[in-house]
Amino acid sequence: MNHSDQIMPEKVLSLLSGDRVENPFPLFAQMRAIGSVIPIPNPMGGADRKAWMVTRMEEAMQILKDHSRFTVDPSSIDGRNDIRKNVAGSIDPSAPDTFFTGRSMLFVDLPDHRRLRGLVSKAFTPRYMESLRPRVQEIADELIDRVQDHGVMDLVKDYAYPLPINVISEMLGVPQSDRAQIQVWSAAIAHGLGWGRQEPGVAEHLKAFGEYTAQLVADKRKRPSDDLISQLIAIEEEGDRLSEAELISMITLLIFAGHETTSNLIATGTMMLLDHPDQLEKLKADLSLVPSAVEELLRFNGPATSVGPRFATEDLELAGQQIKKGDMVLVVVKAANRDEGKFMQSEELDITRKINRHLAFGHGIHMCLGAPLARVEGDIAFTTMLRRMPNLRLGIPRESVNWQFTLSSQGLDSLPVAF
Repeated sequence: MNHSDQIMPEKVLSLLSGDRVENPFPLFAQMRAIGSVIPIPNPMGGADRKAWMVTRMEEAMQILKDHSRFTVDPSSIDGRNDIRKNVAGSIDPSAPDTFFTGRSMLFVDLPDHRRLRGLVSKAFTPRYMESLRPRVQEIADELIDRVQDHGVMDLVKDYAYPLPINVISEMLGVPQSDRAQIQVWSAAIAHGLGWGRQEPGVAEHLKAFGEYTAQLVADKRKRPSDDLISQLIAIEEEGDRLSEAELISMITLLIFAGHETTSNLIATGTMMLLDHPDQLEKLKADLSLVPSAVEELLRFNGPATSVGPRFATEDLELAGQQIKKGDMVLVVVKAANRDEGKFMQSEELDITRKINRHLAFGHGIHMCLGAPLARVEGDIAFTTMLRRMPNLRLGIPRESVNWQFTLSSQGLDSLPVAF
């Protein structure tokens, strides 16, 4: 590796931490050209453990499905504190756990992961997600009704954000009056955490989010209703299948993950279509292409830049690199999804592309539980928007569009459009 090659991982790390706001894809292409597994400075500090970045599809899939040699829980290897210790350490220890500080599905492996995921997976079946279509359609139409006569809207604030948060809140039983506050916490958590970076105040938001969720659970215990939180409480009360801490971690995860990424898909996907007018015209001419377009938008520039880090449970060799037990391995799914070895003209957006597999939702046992819901919401969001706003166009100069980096993702806080 020459000197310029060594600079590149530093640049990517800076980009992942949220310090840089630029188009990351040329950098990812350069890194794929260097190799599929590249040494990087450890984003969590400490010279005793190396860190590696994975840039291509084959090795990415290999790591994500190999849960015997790679774990999401570094404390399971040698009792070390994990990467969340800095955040958790700044929160009042008596505060309820959240998905980031507690033992949520994100940070446990088998057998706990199977038990936790099994408890909610019944509610996230493709069949149940499909049954939500009429309600998702109603919400999409209601949101567009509010702005239709104005001829302009902020696509993020008026559509991409409220659509998924209202869907997941109704599923879980989060009161309408609390959703604006959840938006504040979610944005603060998403923007406030990056690899090796923690914004001031994010610990307070996590604490408040956990306390709110604990109170919501207490309220549902007294007055259960037909919603997912009430179902999870009933499971917990059956004994030893879900603890109170696990219950609260699970609910904060479902609230946060249930809208943040789908909002990003709708907003970023719309921006990508506006950037590729030929693809936008093709889609408007045949809305039956929307499901295919959603998959291509997920591949081309999906919500997640990387998935949660894995840690090697033993010494091993991967793509010619010697990885030691305890080393951190960061799978950059946005790089893998443009792997030239897997996709023809991988840097081109093609809404008719036949995709066998992409990694926008991850892979293996930690694959996104809400993927079927995100697909239903994406399908309805794009179909409804393009049907009702066929003249959709940017409402500001292209150079004025501001990208924001959030926890392992890139998105838009605002996207003024006219129609």
